[in-house]
Amino acid sequence: MNVLDTLRERGYIEKTTHDQELGDYLATSEITCYIGFDPTASSLHVGHLLPIMALSHMQIHGHRPIALVGGGTGLVGDPSGKTEMRQLLTPEIVEENAIAIKKQLSHFIDFTSDKALLLNNLEWLIKLNYIHFLRDIGKCFSVNRMIKAESYRSRLESEEGLSFIEFNYMILQAYDFLFLNDQYDCKLQMGGNDQWGNIVAGIDLVRKIRQDNVFGITFPLITTSSGAKMGKTAGGAVWLDPLRTSPYDYYQYWINTEDRDVMRFLALFTFLPMKEIRAIKDLSGIELNMAKSVLAFEATLLAHGEMEAAKAYEAAASMFGERIIPDDLLPSSTIPRKPLSAEKSSVPTSQINGDLFKEGIPAFKLFHMAELACSRGAARRLIEQGGAYANGKRIEKYDQLIADKDIQNREILLRVGKKRFHRIKIVS
Repeated sequence: MNVLDTLRERGYIEKTTHDQELGDYLATSEITCYIGFDPTASSLHVGHLLPIMALSHMQIHGHRPIALVGGGTGLVGDPSGKTEMRQLLTPEIVEENAIAIKKQLSHFIDFTSDKALLLNNLEWLIKLNYIHFLRDIGKCFSVNRMIKAESYRSRLESEEGLSFIEFNYMILQAYDFLFLNDQYDCKLQMGGNDQWGNIVAGIDLVRKIRQDNVFGITFPLITTSSGAKMGKTAGGAVWLDPLRTSPYDYYQYWINTEDRDVMRFLALFTFLPMKEIRAIKDLSGIELNMAKSVLAFEATLLAHGEMEAAKAYEAAASMFGERIIPDDLLPSSTIPRKPLSAEKSSVPTSQINGDLFKEGIPAFKLFHMAELACSRGAARRLIEQGGAYANGKRIEKYDQLIADKDIQNREILLRVGKKRFHRIKIVS
């Protein structure tokens, strides 16, 4: 089975160009491919996982992936999927973000010994001579055709319209493909389905300038069964940076996968064999919840490593009760399958001097101190809405005192809703 068959089987493919030729090319050659990542933030999030996993599958099948950080195009701004112009970034911010992104990608892709490359298109785009670029590259683009692209058409119809700087984005991304084809013999660009127009533009440019056949693959927009966008929660994005989303919270995001999505997400976001994944098709109830544990463990392992995945698994067991995963359920997973100790270190924890509890601390202040609310006002509203708990008991008043009587085994367990915890350890 070649990598195209694998990607199709696991649900990655939305569209391809030159389908037969692409299949033949991938089946007979060790190729170089690339995906671009927009450095608008210092962290990628769960919404980026599909392209990251696709690059990893490429590497597993013996191909060389390029992760292209859009340091140059990021200074322009991609209009795709946006109803208004993006805030323009400075080169310094883009560079900082690019360094952070490479660290996160390294959990999924092996960059040692040029097995994969991480490049920044600022290196070549910043050197372009505008007049020469217009004459050599700009002449290959039809404005009539460009404005028919979905990313441009929707912006042209919006109240804000499309700025000239954004109008250049498609040309610059197409030039990236030409540059990578020239320098690295890269013949395949992949990306989200909203990038179809930009990818096709790059394919046409390479054909016109180099008379070379190159290819494109796009991925579907992944939503949950309820229609929610992947990686979005009530609390915001689910980041790959552990300082933004802790490994424990990351694990909990996957544990809370909707029942109808478990099999699909195991195929997309883990490397477990499809034969094992198909075997869970008819599971329900407790057994399906065990499969969710495997999904959460494997996803956390990829993003944060085995130690953090194990700690998150143990912490979840201490909070919600341990699930002993049968040996024959998704057996390729390295999830622990024996009873665990009651390790709780992965639940966010802070230490507070016990003397402060002699007179008591108002609940809204304590929840703010524990960073379960972004401000004291937010903590008050949270408590008034009935969403705050101490040791499993709902807090009735925002100024209710949390005192000595609430300490159990030298700790207090705070909770927001059903899923966010913070442990207060009492110290002398």
